[in-house]
Amino acid sequence: MDGENCSSLSEFYLLGITNNPEIKATIFTMFLVVYLIILVANLGMIILIRMDSQLQTPMYFFLSHLSFCDLCYSTATGPKMLVDLLAKGKSISFYGCALQFFIFCIFADSECLLLAVMAFDRYKAISNPLLYTVHMSSRVCSMLMVGVYLVGVVDALIHTTLNFRLCFCESNEVNHFFCDVPPLLLLSCSDTQVNELVIFTIFGFIELSTISGVLVSYCYIILSVLKIHSAEGRFKAFSTCTSHLTVVAVFQGTMLFMYFRPSSSYSLDQDKMTSLFYTLVIPMLNPLVYSLRNKDVKEALEKLKLKILL
Repeated sequence: MDGENCSSLSEFYLLGITNNPEIKATIFTMFLVVYLIILVANLGMIILIRMDSQLQTPMYFFLSHLSFCDLCYSTATGPKMLVDLLAKGKSISFYGCALQFFIFCIFADSECLLLAVMAFDRYKAISNPLLYTVHMSSRVCSMLMVGVYLVGVVDALIHTTLNFRLCFCESNEVNHFFCDVPPLLLLSCSDTQVNELVIFTIFGFIELSTISGVLVSYCYIILSVLKIHSAEGRFKAFSTCTSHLTVVAVFQGTMLFMYFRPSSSYSLDQDKMTSLFYTLVIPMLNPLVYSLRNKDVKEALEKLKLKILL
């Protein structure tokens, strides 16, 4: 491959969601509302957890980091997508593209691992509630989060380095609304087998570890719940897990669909819709799922309303 061709690319051109001018304004308005909900809901969740003393528990500590991850990876992609819907020029610099992917990858990976940590937290809370705060001390919680973000950064560095060392000598048009792996691999004129192998190996290991961790934790949770004699006690114990299970099922299912396929089976038009779902819709739904189905969050919101009104 000609090294000059590989090094001459200075920017990419993002084709975006659609080129139909008749529906651009509608799509812009719809996803602007979605992104504003993401900002308000996730920032609100983080602030609420920090302000309310009753929410100073490991469960809500992890929930605040889930909101932080949602906020970060949606912000890495959402504003640029909204601007491109109205702007004539949809270009993004080579390094800007790499940075966008790097930030997105860090927090998408972190959320993936965080969901397993949250399942482990629920197991500790239900299996032995009296020793819950001892087993899940602030030091343990902080160390778990450091590990989550560290893995996210290392994985993002590996994928960013490999993807942006490829040759893009034929075209700079990315058929997507942000710099993601599948469209970049299709655009490259290099051999991408190593990149695909790394995705399947590293991200596959992260996904397998996460899903296994969630399944094992919930097996122990079910066993612990069955030991509770009263039906009311069983319902109360398991009701704390329903929001988490909903988030895990939606997030993990979408990620598996997106990245665990050979590049020959990519359908970019279909993948754009899937990407919109996990980059914008899921970060909007997560805080709503946790707030609407959580008694403690509802009570904290009511107290905050009273403080504001008084």
